[in-house]
This record gives sequence, structure tokens and C-alpha cells, in this order.
Amino acid sequence: MKGNTASLTPISLELIKQDTGKTINLIEQIQSKGKLFIIKSANSWIEDAKNRPIPNMLFSEFWHEYEICILFADTNQGKSLLGVQIANSISKGKAIKGFKMESTKQLVLYFDFELSDKQFEKNYSNNYTNHYVFHENLKRIEINMDAELPKNKAFDDFLYESFELAIIETQAKILIVDNITYLKEETEKAKDALPLMKHLKSLKKRFGLSILILAHTPKRDLSKPITRNDIQGSKMLVNFVDSAFAIGESFKDPDIKYFKQIKQRNTSQIYNSENVAVCRIAKEDNFLEFEFVGFGTESEHLRYLSEDEKAKIESQIILTHQEHAHLSYRAIANKLGVNHMKVKRVLDKNK
Repeated sequence: MKGNTASLTPISLELIKQDTGKTINLIEQIQSKGKLFIIKSANSWIEDAKNRPIPNMLFSEFWHEYEICILFADTNQGKSLLGVQIANSISKGKAIKGFKMESTKQLVLYFDFELSDKQFEKNYSNNYTNHYVFHENLKRIEINMDAELPKNKAFDDFLYESFELAIIETQAKILIVDNITYLKEETEKAKDALPLMKHLKSLKKRFGLSILILAHTPKRDLSKPITRNDIQGSKMLVNFVDSAFAIGESFKDPDIKYFKQIKQRNTSQIYNSENVAVCRIAKEDNFLEFEFVGFGTESEHLRYLSEDEKAKIESQIILTHQEHAHLSYRAIANKLGVNHMKVKRVLDKNK
């Protein structure tokens, strides 16, 4: 022990004063900017939570109040139709047949970055006549293409400020965004997804919002069950949201779709692979919508692949890789309409 004492540096009073000074300065800097962490006892958190309302269902167990939820599906599977149908339901305080809605009627902002007003009209009219009459609680919003971007301001910042202004002007608590690719094209990358989701979560907390975001999936293998890996940028986006659900395509009938929960926090998983909600896209009069059919298993709607079909797909993967060596696994998967992990497995096996 005596041999080691020479290497120990004595702690002087001056060093203690310097460390104390640094700590005080750090505390003062944090207090002036706002603390990142809020520290309270577990009991205090529960007492505070008791004063906040229990989240009501907005669309059965798929989406609750005060949640950021993602609805995702492939192109032309009816995301926008379902988004408007849910918005219409909330604006009237009337549940969609076959589903639950516990909220009273309230104002809904539907940010439509997908359809033109004429395309919207077509969906909610009988060949452009006998138009469906929405409740005044439903406000549809489009981008003003004539608006000028303020000088020295990025479009993202201008867009986020415009969101906030719309919320303040209308006092709306329900937002539906159709769709997320307009807000950020590169949502599959963490560095791009994180700022967007942080901003939406900040808006949710500040204004007590419920936000439904519509998102695309790449082409998927219709013989496989839907998972969070099917959404574009899923590993980032799904981590940041409170809930997520998907519209699945039935191989038996293109008009038949099914809804499946992918993530949930305010409920257990009711709509899983063994219990999907089955619907049909229909338009009896002037409202294009999903009509509830019943419940079923996901496997009933998945495509069955014979051994010959499986071998053919593997050959297509290998051939595409040989002819387009620069393409990534995901790009090959999108080109052939299969899962990118399937591409990886086939190419790894045939190296």
C-alpha cells in the first residue's frame, strides 16, 4: 500500500472550489434554458395523471384520444377513404358501423396532401351530383400553392408553423394527416424521422391533440402477415408513435380489406392475426367507404404460394440481382413485390 501512495494526487480545497463552481454554473445554465428531465416521485406522477381524462376510443381500439397513431397500407388500398370516414365519424360523434367511438362530436382538421378538390368531390358524390353533406366540424385543408416561402426559412419550418397556426386558429384537437411523405420524404432514415416525430409529439403535448398519420408501405409479399417491418421507415416511425394499424389486402377479392393492430399502448391487442376486422369498399349512394363485414383470421386473406411459385420468385430475385448488381435488397424487393428480407435470404443462400 505504501508503494501506491506516491501516485495519489492530494485533493486540495482549491480543486473542490473549482468543481463546485463548475456544478453551480451548469445548474444555472440548465435552469435558464429549461430542464430536460422532470423528476418527481412515482406517486406524484400518478396523482397528476388522475386529473387528466381517460382517453376515449376514436376508432375502436385502433386509435384513442391523445395518441399519435399511424395508419399504413400499400397504394390504392383505401387509406384516404378510411381517414375521411374516421374524420366524418368524429365530426358527427357517430361511430362507424362495426366499430366503437366513445368521443362526443368535435372539430377535425383533415390535412389532405393526396387528393385534389375534384378527386375529393368524386368520392363523395353520385357521379358529381347529389353530393354528400359533411358536418361543419370537418375542415379539409390543402396546401396553398400560391403561398410564398418566407425569406431565410426552410420549407419544413414554414410547414410546421402553419400546422401550429391552424391548430391555434381553429382550436381543433383532432388532426388527420394524409400523408406523411409530404411532410418528410426520407422517413425511413432515423435522422429524418426523429425531428418530424419530435415536432408532432411536441404539438400533441402542448395542445392536447389526437393525431392520425397516414403512411405508405412499399410493395409487400401478399403471402406473408403484416408486421411493423412493412411500413416505410417502420423501425423509426413505429417506435415514436403510440399506436399503429394497417389495412391488409385480401387475395380472395380486391374489394375486401382487413384491419390489423400493429402497436398499442392504451389497450391490449384485440385485432391480431387471429382476429382481423374484415371490411368491403363500397359506395351505395354518394359516400365511398369501408363497410364492416365481420371478423376473421389473417391467413384466410393471404396468398398461398406453391413450391413452383416459390422457386420462380427465387429465380427472379437471383436474375434481377445479376442484371442490376447496383440495386439494394430493398430496391429489388420493391421491384418484384416481395419482402426485402426474402431477397437477402435468397441471395445469401446462393452466394
